[in-house]
Amino acid sequence: MSARIHVGMGGWVFEPWRGVFYPDDLKQKDELRYASRHVTAIEINSTYYSTQKPETFRRWASETPEGFVFTLKGSRFVTNRRELATAGQSIARYVEQGISELGDRLGPIFWQFANTKKFDEADFGAFLELLPAKVDGRQLRHAVEVRHDSFCTPAFIALLRRFNTPVVFADHSAYPAIPDVTGDFVYARLQTGSDAVETCYGPEDLDAWTRRLKTWADGGAPADLEPVDKGHTPEKLPREVFAFIIHEGKVRAPAGAEAIIRRLGPDHAPRA
Repeated sequence: MSARIHVGMGGWVFEPWRGVFYPDDLKQKDELRYASRHVTAIEINSTYYSTQKPETFRRWASETPEGFVFTLKGSRFVTNRRELATAGQSIARYVEQGISELGDRLGPIFWQFANTKKFDEADFGAFLELLPAKVDGRQLRHAVEVRHDSFCTPAFIALLRRFNTPVVFADHSAYPAIPDVTGDFVYARLQTGSDAVETCYGPEDLDAWTRRLKTWADGGAPADLEPVDKGHTPEKLPREVFAFIIHEGKVRAPAGAEAIIRRLGPDHAPRA
């Protein structure tokens, strides 16, 4: 059996979406309710910059349908430091801000590192050791997004496998794309779309990404994405997949997400 595939974009408050994604007469307070019934996941970026109140997370959850998922960008106060091994207190502060109030809408936390951050096996391993498995009795899942070529080494992939932590696959024009499956879910950020295309990506690219997402969900590895660790084959187990269209202009991101969801079929469609 395939696992569920969640597809969406970053955030839901974006004025240029008015009249393109959102109806002109939609009230701003209803934007999350509307968006969460057209895509199946949203990546929250604001949690990178500052903490939120528990009641905010509770409200976001209440406005979304069953099966919808939020993923959260980890705090910059964790990732933007010289020594990751010293991030323990900042990690605790982040996970204890009230994210458990999302309930079953809580998806993975992804920790994004600057493109200047180089791979240091001991320090990065210490960071992975610090990531908590639970908060308030609710299981936490973590993924890491790295942006320096020094991470393109089998040693990094092996380290992630040891901690069952996925690496974010970034379809980006400048940063490394690492498709290795290193955990029990897959997280992809599709970042090369264009607002010049109505669906952000053209039909052939949308078809290709749909095939890749299905392959990951079935427990495989896309044959057209070359892994860093070519000597390792991941165990073939169904894996939940999270995919977000995050491109520079952003205007056509929801249309791209909707186009992929249509291709995935009714089993992965938004719920009312």
